[in-house]
Amino acid sequence: MPAPSPGPGEVLVEVAACGVCRTDLQLCEGDLGAHRLPVIPGHQVVGRIQAVGPGVDGGRLGERVGITWLAGTCGTCRFCTSGRENLCESAEFTGWDRDGGYAERVTARADFVHALPDGPADADLAPLLCAGVIGYRALRVSGVRPGQRLGLFGFGASASIVIQVAVHQGCEVHVCTRSEREQATARELGAAWAGGFDEPPPELLDAAITTAPVGDAIVLALRSLDRGGVVAVNAIHLDRVPEFPYELLWWERQIRSVANVTRADAREFLALAAEVPIVTRHEDRPLSEAGESLVDLAAGRVDGSFVLVP
Repeated sequence: MPAPSPGPGEVLVEVAACGVCRTDLQLCEGDLGAHRLPVIPGHQVVGRIQAVGPGVDGGRLGERVGITWLAGTCGTCRFCTSGRENLCESAEFTGWDRDGGYAERVTARADFVHALPDGPADADLAPLLCAGVIGYRALRVSGVRPGQRLGLFGFGASASIVIQVAVHQGCEVHVCTRSEREQATARELGAAWAGGFDEPPPELLDAAITTAPVGDAIVLALRSLDRGGVVAVNAIHLDRVPEFPYELLWWERQIRSVANVTRADAREFLALAAEVPIVTRHEDRPLSEAGESLVDLAAGRVDGSFVLVP
């Protein structure tokens, strides 16, 4: 692809690291319909501002920034003006509408990049920019409170970050995942219980988050939920939502989807990640192995997440 250059209100970022997300895989495989082609995937981008376009403060040159899934919004619709820019009908997304970070350089709207601290390594920060931020939003959507029981159904990159926040906030966390390796990791990160999908948690849950890209996880979570609890579905694509008896939903249980993130989510979470502090599990790979990394992600051959380094 030709080298990009920043337009009005944009910055050019030299990419230092870009996390590999399951959404990238779903876009590349066509589970999510393309918004434009060709397009460069990648929306967990860490780098430094190399150039600025017209209207952008030149003092930002050299600043370390992060680029997330949300690439731009209209700023004027009923959603944007009510603190719900994640629902903007004109929203653009990195790696879907705009070229993303599987590259050496990427442009982004200056008002949609996030200042990053100078301390942590680039690759340590990359998974926070989607797996972390969307996990944080899912935790809020679930409504779980300190002292309550939270269930995590699926234990990939996002859940491995969510559990650290939930434990930090005083929640009792139960994890369901098929992988015995992931069950062991969950216990290391503070899970009170970890088992397979065929083993219901030992106690009813106050809230649950599903991250597995299969609709069966929703039904499993509902079966484990106490009265009045919420299942937050942290997925942009599922294979299906299977039929289930209404009794699982009765007693004011709820199913809520988690759609995108806001810039406020990113700011709040990045501050919280430094406070906890969040530790990310990742394997760094050269940019030339982006395709192989997506194949390995599809096959489940990943511990935490992959981070591409140009």
